[in-house]
Amino acid sequence: MYDKNTNKDFLGAAATAALGAGVVTSFAVSQGQHPLIALAITGMAALFAVICHKADLI
Repeated sequence: MYDKNTNKDFLGAAATAALGAGVVTSFAVSQGQHPLIALAITGMAALFAVICHKADLI
């Protein structure tokens, strides 16, 4: 909030978001969800997190 970091690491934000969403996605696949749908959901979650990171919402 105060000491804003103007040098943001988008790759790190995407990797963190993908790992977090991947945990939930792997559980969904183990419960019977189609793997491609699960990967699409993971990708959308990672993209949303990077957009929020770029907009300085996170």
